[in-house]
Amino acid sequence: MITKLSARSRSGITQLRVGRLVKAHGLKGALKVELYTDEPERRFVPGASFSLQVPTTSPWRGKNVTLRELRWFNESPVAFFEDVTDRTTAETLIKAILWVDQDEAEELAPDTWYDHQLVELDVQIDGTSVGTVERVDHFPAQDLLVVKTPKGDVMVPFVKDIVPAVDLEAGVVTLTPPGGLFDDASE
Repeated sequence: MITKLSARSRSGITQLRVGRLVKAHGLKGALKVELYTDEPERRFVPGASFSLQVPTTSPWRGKNVTLRELRWFNESPVAFFEDVTDRTTAETLIKAILWVDQDEAEELAPDTWYDHQLVELDVQIDGTSVGTVERVDHFPAQDLLVVKTPKGDVMVPFVKDIVPAVDLEAGVVTLTPPGGLFDDASE
């Protein structure tokens, strides 16, 4: 399995996107969380602070939330935050994206990259350049590398069978795509 992590830079600090609040749960301020991390047990611990990405009109703009507890209900994570004690307040946080500061000393596991590390890497098939990584799109079933080619964008499933190697040092993503995926792009 290949792990991809989203990141952004804010005031010179790299932040990691770890979740999105999707809907209020119950009456006591709980929120269901869509996780964007492979390590919720590490990121979602009591006392963890998250900066929020919300619309400019949100009362939460520029604020952080602190986790009191993460519980699992029917295999779905549900978060309880300090100062969010009722459903009405929780509903003001729906669709907020949760970010944490990256620990610069953190070592990534093999086959793990941040999105920003992949953008602009050279994409090669059999040693021949076919384009560059424009962005990484995240979907429930799998993530996609969007490869910019001279003939347009190609969406490549970001799975080990098709993307067997990523060499950050060399700046190269190696592909072994199925027939037809790059036919129009390489003509």
